[in-house]
Formats: sequence, structure tokens, C-alpha cells
Amino acid sequence: MTAAVSTQDARTDWLAVSVVVASGIVAALQVGKAAIAMPLVQAEFGLDLAALGWLASIFAVLGMVGGIPVGTLAIALGARNVLLLGLLAVAVGAFLGAAALRFPMLLASRVVEGLGFLLIIIAGPAILQRVASPDRRDLAMAVWSCFMPTGIALAMLAGLWLTDWRMIWQVTGVLAVIAIVLTVLIVPRSDSGATPSWIALAGDAGAALSARGPLLLALTFALYALMFFALFSFLPVLLMQRMQVSLATAGLLSALATIGNIAGNLIAGLLLSRGVGRVKLIIAASLAMGLCGIGIFLGLLPDTATFLLCVLFAAAGGLIPATLLASAPLAAPAARLLPVVVGLMMQGSNLGQVVGPVAIGGIIEALGWPSAAGLVGAAALLAMLTALGLRSSLRRTA
Repeated sequence: MTAAVSTQDARTDWLAVSVVVASGIVAALQVGKAAIAMPLVQAEFGLDLAALGWLASIFAVLGMVGGIPVGTLAIALGARNVLLLGLLAVAVGAFLGAAALRFPMLLASRVVEGLGFLLIIIAGPAILQRVASPDRRDLAMAVWSCFMPTGIALAMLAGLWLTDWRMIWQVTGVLAVIAIVLTVLIVPRSDSGATPSWIALAGDAGAALSARGPLLLALTFALYALMFFALFSFLPVLLMQRMQVSLATAGLLSALATIGNIAGNLIAGLLLSRGVGRVKLIIAASLAMGLCGIGIFLGLLPDTATFLLCVLFAAAGGLIPATLLASAPLAAPAARLLPVVVGLMMQGSNLGQVVGPVAIGGIIEALGWPSAAGLVGAAALLAMLTALGLRSSLRRTA
């Protein structure tokens, strides 16, 4: 009887985890759909590339400034309520965007979607920490960390069939509505006590931000994002120049490399659940990313070997976000402050997403592709050093 109840509880846990991860994927679809729809939007509204870039970059800008406030909001309202609010914002933004007659309205809808995206990705880990059993939390966090590459890849694939960008917006809005229904039905409510005052929340948030562990997690996430997007923002161009392939082939190869990142996230969860040290994983993954990045940008290897380095770069990189997210509960000064810590980490991640492509693009433009190897190598070294600093900041063995 006890074994049967335990099995049922495990199924319930994973059903709730699946719904939360699916909500994250819905959020990530909003990122991917902008990239695949850009040519269609540009053709309809007659935009230049600078204006068009805001369709995607607005998410990173919101993430850079809104992570900590949203984390505090998740404590005040409850992570489940914030997840539902985020899904609602995504649905409203998507339907508004689909009905947009002019670009300013479309851009305004992207701000609403971006806010929803931020609410979802910060509420998700807090819910997983509550609904997943202790022995499955690391694996649950690893599965969660796959939401971004999975959502972006699905959006890219959907773009092959949905040739009307408004239809893409409508489909993502419907998916957000479905996620709302599933969340209401499956994700359990929190049984926590009274909501703390905003003054108390501000004090708790300050305590989290002044702690060494959360700051190191955010810095490591920023360095990872800098390395990852430094390569993947320019990977199709790099492959076209190095391998002399078409844009379609370069896009397909880039998608295959992204799958390696998903695999890395899942492998991190399995390794963590088997007791592999968190700091060791981050150091090994950072070292591998640095060496692969140097090899890729220097261009010393044949074309096939260079592409395999890209896959290895992505796979090794996937170990880092999964490990960092799984380590957030250990670095938080108190369990209730996890959303603030995750918000700080997301601000670090978005900072890296913005800085990486800009820095690498400028260096490549001025000095050529090989010069980018130095920046990636330096970022990898710094990530290894910040990981060493985490050893004494986690409440359990690292």
C-alpha cells in the first residue's frame, strides 16, 4: 500500500513538473517566433534591421532590469499565481500582436509578452522546488533548464509550416491559454502562510542580493550566456563563411548544434542526481567551452571537425545553466527567497546575452574571426574562477 501511494505521488510530482516545464517552453516560443518571423514582419511593415531587432532584444532588456522585482513579486503573490499571470500576459500579448496593424502596436505587444516571459521563467523554478520530491529536484531543474533551447527549436520548426507570421502569433497565444488551464488543474496551490509585508520583502530581497552565493551564481550565468551567445548569434554566418554552405544548411546545422545544448542540460541533471559535485561540473564545462570556442574561432581544424566542436561547445555549455539553477536553492539565504535569487540570475543571463553578441561582433569586425577566441577564452577562465568561489557559498557540499 505504501509503495502504491509513493508511486502515485511520484507520478503526480512529475505531472506537475511537466506542466511547469511546458509553460516554460511556451514562454520560449515567444523568443523563437520573433527570429523565424522577422523576414515576414519586415516585408509587411517595411522596416529596417535596427527597428526589427527590437522584436527580439526587448525581452533581454526587460530581463536585465526586471529579474529582481519579479522575483520579489513571486514571493508576495506566490509562484503559482505569478506563473498564471505570466501565461495570461503571453496570451494577451500574442493575440494583440496577431491583430497589430502597425509596427508600434506589434512592438507594444512584445513588451507584454516579454513581461509574461519574465514572470514565467522566474516563477517556474520556485514551483519546481516545491512540487518535486527532494531526491528529484536536481533532475527537475535540469529538465526545466531545457525550456529555452526546446522552445526556440520548436518555433524554428513551426516556421517551416506556418508561413503567415500572424498565424504563428495566434498559435502561441492558444498554447498559452492551454498552459493556463493545465496549470490551474494540475499544479497544486501553495500551502504557505500569510503574505509578508512589502517592507519585509524589500529587506529580504536586500539580504539575498548582498549574499555572496547569489551574486556569484548571477555572474557565472552572465559569463556562460556571454560565451554561448557570442558563438550562436553568429554561428550561421560563421558556418556559411567557413564551410561555404547555404543559409538553409547553416540554419539546419545550427539547430543540430542547439540539440547538443538540450542534451547537456539533461546530462547535468543525471550527474547531479548521482552526486557529482556542482563546482566540478561548472569548472569542467567552462573549460570545455573555452577550449572549443578557441578552436572554433581560430579555424585551425577542418570544416567537419570545427562543426563538431560547435556541437561539443553547446553540449558542454548545457551543463552550466542546469547546475546553476539546481544550486540556487542552496545559495539562497532562505528558501522563500529563491525567486529573488533566480531573478538575479536571470538578470545576469540577460546581461550576457546582450554583451556577448555586441562584444564579439565588434571584435570580429575590427580584427577578424580569430580575435574572438581571446574573449571566449577569458570568459571561460573567469567562469572557472567564479565557480571556485561558489564552493563555500552553497549550503550543501559542492
